[in-house]
Amino acid sequence: MMDNQKKFSKIYDKYINKIYRFVFLKVDSQETAEDLSSEVFTRVWQSLDKGTNIENPQAFIYKIARNLITDHYRKNSKIKLVSIENCKEIEDNQPNLEEESLLKSDFNRVKLALNKIKPEYQDIIICHYLDDLSIPEIAKIMNKPKNNIRVTLHRGLKALKRELS
Repeated sequence: MMDNQKKFSKIYDKYINKIYRFVFLKVDSQETAEDLSSEVFTRVWQSLDKGTNIENPQAFIYKIARNLITDHYRKNSKIKLVSIENCKEIEDNQPNLEEESLLKSDFNRVKLALNKIKPEYQDIIICHYLDDLSIPEIAKIMNKPKNNIRVTLHRGLKALKRELS
């Protein structure tokens, strides 16, 4: 039991921020990202508790996250929630910091563009550019050949650039 706690703690500490960011960029709200990220690590703990030997924690965790995101959208496909962050802002008379506003605007623009491209493109772009994973690591996570990942990454970047134009 203590061994599982140590394994879980190491996995959690190493991957919580990456998984949260991965999920956040693919869902419609911060709350949903928090819930799904929490569920990812609940499932990791359950797997360890059952005695599952997790040889590649990174691939295992990303696979759980991808499956939960897919399930989330399947379950909520009939309900269309629009995050207030995606709505035009109501004019606020309080002074804003210009830099913060520009940064937030750029982030939201990229997030919206990411959400308009294929989920496979989203996953690979997020893993490679935000989580700093190599092509071989992404190939392991997605159970696909490295060349396939390279081509998909290239196509995904082209699609993202089109959406940002």
